[in-house]
Amino acid sequence: MVAILGYSRPQILAAVQQMYEAVAATPDAPFHFPVGAEACRRLGYPAAQIDALPEETLARFAGVGYPFRAGAVRPGDRVLDIGAGAGNDALIARRLAGSGGRVIALDLTAGMTRRLAGAAGRAGIDDLDILQASAEQLPLPDASVDSITSNGALNLVPDKRRAVAEMFRVLRPRGRLQLADVVIHRPVSVDCHEDPRLWVECVVGATVKEELLALFEEAGFEEVQVLGEHDYFALSESPQTREVAESFGAHAIEVGMRRGETTPSRARRWRHRLDPRRAWRRVQRRGLAGLAALGLALLSCYGTLALAALLPLLGIGLALDEGLWAGAIALFVLLTLAALAAGIRRHRGLFPMLLGVAGGGLVLHALFVDYRALVELAGFLLLGAAVAWDLRRRRRREAQVLGLEARHHG
Repeated sequence: MVAILGYSRPQILAAVQQMYEAVAATPDAPFHFPVGAEACRRLGYPAAQIDALPEETLARFAGVGYPFRAGAVRPGDRVLDIGAGAGNDALIARRLAGSGGRVIALDLTAGMTRRLAGAAGRAGIDDLDILQASAEQLPLPDASVDSITSNGALNLVPDKRRAVAEMFRVLRPRGRLQLADVVIHRPVSVDCHEDPRLWVECVVGATVKEELLALFEEAGFEEVQVLGEHDYFALSESPQTREVAESFGAHAIEVGMRRGETTPSRARRWRHRLDPRRAWRRVQRRGLAGLAALGLALLSCYGTLALAALLPLLGIGLALDEGLWAGAIALFVLLTLAALAAGIRRHRGLFPMLLGVAGGGLVLHALFVDYRALVELAGFLLLGAAVAWDLRRRRRREAQVLGLEARHHG
């Protein structure tokens, strides 16, 4: 679901802290993501909310969207802001919760929490609790908050399933959650050794949109709705970052949902997790559809042959419709070729497809024109070589794109 890319959890957390310590200390420095008041405006924050924020916190704004579109924070709420950063969303939530509410601003970065504490003290704000902690282990009791807001934090968390489970735990039943986060259309799958800062400056830690929404549903959240989507990376001043984001379909979404009344059973969670439709979509996004289709073609062909040879030894007869059998093999061969054709758009290479067409042609010729076992086997070998070549080119292209970003950051 999420590519950790060979980095340990401490390395990832250290990279996140280092980057946002830099934002806290020098917000005017050039970053590969938008920072400050202008970013806040372009992401859709109303002018009235922006004008009410202290300049020192607004200058350190580093969100990816406008989570308040979901309207999760109500008067009198006890609100948790996960990944509060400089505290802009926490301060907005404080105004929305009113005098009867209270806001907890939680962030991983010591520099951000210190800055927020100082700004709150200077502004005379005493109904804001500030915590330095991880989203993976929220230091709050069960069912202790009415609403949660988060902006650009979850994509930086290594264990997203655990973080989502923690959100569910601390929310009261029917409590509300709103978040803005970065998602991608297809997962990052190569091992990018150059620089763990890619976690915080690019799309490496982001999740495929459908998988992120499914995580919340699996955990027991209901009425999960995407309220907005936009090209967050278009705001980046870095051409390399924009190119990487475009190659993975990275963008930002704004989501709202409610916590369910009860915690889903383990069986329900696993049933949701193992849904074959989700599994097939994951195969497609990882560029493995060709490999899966080829595997099914081989299983249809040689698996059926093996079954036909073994069952009589067990005293079981097998009536095989040869036309249906050949049709099934041909279907999976054609699906393999379709997956190879889709690979051209990813790596701009025609040769894997041409090799696949040659192999597929041999298999189809053996099935419907003149059956020869060696011709059929040769066709499958060529198809296998084409699929392997396509996968290698896909991964190489991905590595080149991420390597470009890593060299730029280095």
